[in-house]
Amino acid sequence: SLLEGNDTVVIMPTGGGKSLCYQLPALVSEGTALVISPLIALMKNQVDLIRGYASDDTIAHFFNSSLNKSEKTQVLEDVESGKTKLLYIATETLTKEETLEFFKNNKISFVAVDEAHCISEWGHDFRPEYRNIRDMIEIIGADIPIIALTATATPKVQSDILKTLKLEEPSIFIDSFNREKLYYEIRPKKNDDATLKNIVGFIRNKTNKSGIIYTINRKSTEKIAEMLNVNGISAKPYHAGLDGKIRTATQDDFLLERINVVVATIAFGMGIDKPDIRFVIHYDLPKSLENYYQETGRAGRDGLGGDCICYYNYKDVTKLEHLFKDKPVAERERNMQLIDETLAFIESSVCRRKFILHYFGEQYEEGNCGYCDNCKNPKEKIEVKK
Repeated sequence: SLLEGNDTVVIMPTGGGKSLCYQLPALVSEGTALVISPLIALMKNQVDLIRGYASDDTIAHFFNSSLNKSEKTQVLEDVESGKTKLLYIATETLTKEETLEFFKNNKISFVAVDEAHCISEWGHDFRPEYRNIRDMIEIIGADIPIIALTATATPKVQSDILKTLKLEEPSIFIDSFNREKLYYEIRPKKNDDATLKNIVGFIRNKTNKSGIIYTINRKSTEKIAEMLNVNGISAKPYHAGLDGKIRTATQDDFLLERINVVVATIAFGMGIDKPDIRFVIHYDLPKSLENYYQETGRAGRDGLGGDCICYYNYKDVTKLEHLFKDKPVAERERNMQLIDETLAFIESSVCRRKFILHYFGEQYEEGNCGYCDNCKNPKEKIEVKK
């Protein structure tokens, strides 16, 4: 579709091969493909991966605020010479007038909008600058094909992507949202000590297996990582308050299996190419069901399965409400609706898989999956009379 010059939308689960959908066309097309990406860590990871398959590092670059002036000049020279087939770029960099002018005067094969759900206010990771992408592309060239890719998009978010990017008769490819080998379970979060003890016991049964623990704040990441290390489990915290070099080192340690567990805020994991993550634990309530789906999807990408454990106490809702208290009213209401949808999933007694797939507009025909806590241990039904 993309090679024929069509606007294209790809909605495919994490680990399903989304990156290949634009990497391969970029390599065989004339010019440079621009890949708009939301995270610097994600860009580095993708560029390193592509360079690993090539004999010349100039085949792929990233272009963002982490580069100094001479490094940026070198990247632009490689693009101008035609050596670079893939250029990962942040929206903030793309908005600059001189950057747009440069791309306007060079051959751009197509634009890939990665993590396209960031466009939608209803998406779990809304970024306002993503809504200006179409205007920037039109400055570079009105006829440049666009491919938008995401792992998580409800029907509402899909509609927002099409409308905001003004895609013309796009080819739309949607893979199933069903991740058959993932086991979903909700556990009660009675208090911090009991929950941490439960987590340690769970991880000890996964000797030398890789996993991620998600928390809502920086303080929790450091506290839990320290507690795991005390109990003989190699772990490091990861959050936006840490120096960039420390975050990169932690990411590398995890990928190279020098540590088994990363305790992180949601900033960690997007685009991480580690297929053998065996468990994803949510210590706090996820901000939305899309967040939960994407984060749990980092487990078992090699097809060998993974455990997705979420600890829940209604007090976590108050924590999330506190995060949104200074936001505009409309944004607060939107976030509360997303939290309510997550609560419905957490408190539901129906098959977890069926609930998730229905949320993303997909019907689950199997009845019960037999591979979630509600299917394995159905909640007792009580007849209530007035």
